[in-house]
Amino acid sequence: MNLVTLEKVSKHFSERPLLEEASLLINADDRIGLIGANGSGKTTLLRLIAGLEPPESGQITVWGGVRIQYLSQEPELDDKLTVLDQLFHSDSPPLQRLTAYRQTARQLEAEPHNVALQNRLTNLTDELERTGGWTAEAKAKAILTRLEMADFDALVGSLSGGQRKRVALARALLDPADLLLLDEPTNHIDADAISWLEEYLLTLPTALLLVTHDRYFLDRVANRIVEIDRRELVSYPGNYSAYLRLSTARQERLAAGESKRQALLRRELEWLRRGAMARSTKQKARKQRIEELQQLSYDRGEQAVVMALAGRRLGKQVLTATGLSKAFGDNLLFKDVDFSLTPGERIGIIGPNGVGKSTFLDILAGQVSPDSGEVNWGETVQLAYYDQLSRQLPLNRKVIDFINEKAPLIRTPDGRRLEAAQMLEWFLFPRPQQQAQIGSLSGGERRRLYLLYNLLLQPNVLLLDEPTNDLDIQTLTVLEEFLDHFQGCLLVVSHDRYFLDRTVDYLAVFENGRFSPRYPAPYDNYRLLRQAEAAERQLQPSEAKSLPRPDERRPAPGALRERQGLSWKESRELETLERTIAALEEKRDVVQTAVNQSGADYEQLNQLAGKLATIEEELETAVDRWLALEELRH
Repeated sequence: MNLVTLEKVSKHFSERPLLEEASLLINADDRIGLIGANGSGKTTLLRLIAGLEPPESGQITVWGGVRIQYLSQEPELDDKLTVLDQLFHSDSPPLQRLTAYRQTARQLEAEPHNVALQNRLTNLTDELERTGGWTAEAKAKAILTRLEMADFDALVGSLSGGQRKRVALARALLDPADLLLLDEPTNHIDADAISWLEEYLLTLPTALLLVTHDRYFLDRVANRIVEIDRRELVSYPGNYSAYLRLSTARQERLAAGESKRQALLRRELEWLRRGAMARSTKQKARKQRIEELQQLSYDRGEQAVVMALAGRRLGKQVLTATGLSKAFGDNLLFKDVDFSLTPGERIGIIGPNGVGKSTFLDILAGQVSPDSGEVNWGETVQLAYYDQLSRQLPLNRKVIDFINEKAPLIRTPDGRRLEAAQMLEWFLFPRPQQQAQIGSLSGGERRRLYLLYNLLLQPNVLLLDEPTNDLDIQTLTVLEEFLDHFQGCLLVVSHDRYFLDRTVDYLAVFENGRFSPRYPAPYDNYRLLRQAEAAERQLQPSEAKSLPRPDERRPAPGALRERQGLSWKESRELETLERTIAALEEKRDVVQTAVNQSGADYEQLNQLAGKLATIEEELETAVDRWLALEELRH
């Protein structure tokens, strides 16, 4: 069933076009991931569908009776309400009854002998029991707890920005309507909460349209990807992995079309240079055609960007921090914490919100003083700190002038000089936008510029604090490509499992005021080892088995089993798996080739994408089993 229809919708922000005659159908069974570069109009599209902004042209139809709920990045909440009352602040009758019950109960506490209040509370209690209203209250508390909001009676006005976002997310999940619009729902929640949110959204009987940078989240929740590309809405069936395959094929077709356009333009320009003897109407039309070709702006979509900036030499001494303690008033974050970095280490710091991870980075970067302890950096260290505040951006400067000033002469390792305009293009700032004032950029675009500023320092130690919160997927790809070539030390605080898997070698958990031993990446290895440790703690001492330290080895799937050697049956299975894996890889390559050659036939692309996803799932299962058996054999 169709819920919302967009027909030839256009929208501008200031003088910048965001959408031009864009069309989209949202159906009842859709779980759509909306992606696009920062500033491309993702949030604007959500606001258009939510009815908070009108389109400049075109039509948006919300079919009769369809309820839409919108979670914005900066939700509007009532500061005077408690957390739980904010969740019940809704036009839903069951939630309205709960609100009335809580208000009446508070009034009765102040006036315990008020008979009218007693009768009203009794009637509300009976109504809640009759309609099953208490279930909604239990559900609300469960959702808040999973989103790390255990103080149900805290006033909304006392909450931090991240806590407010979590309260608004809980309210959206409690009363999800027919279409749920979520703008960056994974910001400000930790990895465990994100995993829970994935599972919860899959159980909701509601359509979803969500904006997120979390690629694992998109892979597991979305059944359709819509990309804002060249001011159009391009729809791809399947999850994020399917999108990558289909988008690659589409970009190859667009690149081929651009090559043809460039060749045509060269031929036409050559004709003009030779000159024409006569000026017939036909020749004038040809000149006009050339002018149109020259004015065409071909926006490259996903750019293959490698920021090959030369790093500085890093000596043997990097970082030694000892006895670090920090408290804010009565809130002790951590005490007597030791931490060190050696050359080339890449560490991801994870842990619950509010335990002091960002404060710890602030102390290492010298932006906050510890209450006790020392931080000693090596003499050769050149530090860059990508914090959450973008402190160094002058809003009244032009983008190009700011980068020119900060990087007048940067060279790659092969000696090639990089100009400011080139670097900005690599970070997805086209030439016209480079002339804009920084203050006119969107929040995500400013964060992208701030990231480039930090990389221009040519650091050999890089601290990143929640880099994925405000960066689009395209920019994250640029950053990940840079980190592939980065030879220095990396310390990153993040809840984004994909980014951590892509960039770090070890994970350190910061909780209860201390660091855990380092766990080998990827994140799933850390999760398996933590589960095994928890299980071991539940055993009696006589039953407990010794587990390897997290940093002693990188376990493969199934590696936590202790038995060595294979049975006869397992040996035969291993031989069969090797042939199966080879056959599946060959089959996958054949289907991938068919995808690349399918042209614009999206029905065929859809069928091939489904077949490819099935093959890759079978291949992944076979490889996991092969790894487990190989581990046992050795």
